[in-house]
Amino acid sequence: MEAFTVHEGLVAPMDRENVDTDAIIPKQFLKSIQRTGFGPNLFDEWRYLDRGEPGQPADGRRPNPDFVLNQPRYGGASVLLTRANFGCGSSREHAPWALQQYGFRALVGVSFADIFFNNCFQNGLLPIVLPPAQVQRLFDAVAAFPGFRLTIDLPAQQVRLPDGEVLAFDVEPSRKARLVGGLDDIGLTLKHADAIRRFEAERLLKQPWLSHTL
Repeated sequence: MEAFTVHEGLVAPMDRENVDTDAIIPKQFLKSIQRTGFGPNLFDEWRYLDRGEPGQPADGRRPNPDFVLNQPRYGGASVLLTRANFGCGSSREHAPWALQQYGFRALVGVSFADIFFNNCFQNGLLPIVLPPAQVQRLFDAVAAFPGFRLTIDLPAQQVRLPDGEVLAFDVEPSRKARLVGGLDDIGLTLKHADAIRRFEAERLLKQPWLSHTL
C-alpha cells in the first residue's frame, strides 16, 4: 500500500449529499475482484451519457459535459471535496479502489459512511472529516478560484490552504500509523514474519505430522 505523509493536490468538488457506493462504482463492475482497472468507471453513470460495461474501452464513450470531473478545470484532481454521508449504501470495497485508481489520494467532507470510511484506510485513501462550516468555505473557495489546491499533512493532522490558513483534523492513531507506514492488513502481518516463522518451526518439531499433505 502506498504510504501517505504529505500530499498537495488540486481539489474537485462533489456537491451532493448521500453519494452511495453504487454511484461511486456501479454494480455491473463488481464482477472483478482484481484490485485494478476501476478508475475509468468511477462515477460511471454520472460521468458518461451511455451505460458502461466491464471491459468496455473508455474511448468512444460519450462523456457527460455537465459532470464535475469532466470539466477541464478539475482535470488531474487528487483531493475530492464531499458533502455529508459520502460512501453510504453497500459495503463494496471497490468504491475506494475506484477513487484511488482514478487518482484521488484524499477525501475531505462533513461525514462518511462507517464501512466506507474504514475501507478507505485499508486501501491507502485518507478520508478527512471537518466541521460543516469549514467544508462550506472550501466549496466556496473551489468555486471562486480555478486551480484551488490543498496541502494535506497527515503526520501533523493539518489541511493547509493556499493563503496559509490551517485546518486541523482528527484521525485515530492506529489508522494514522498504518497510512504513514503504508501498511495494510497484510503489511501489518508481515511485520511479524520472523515470529511467525519461529512459531511454525517450533510447531512442526512438536507435531511433525502436520508437515505431511494428502
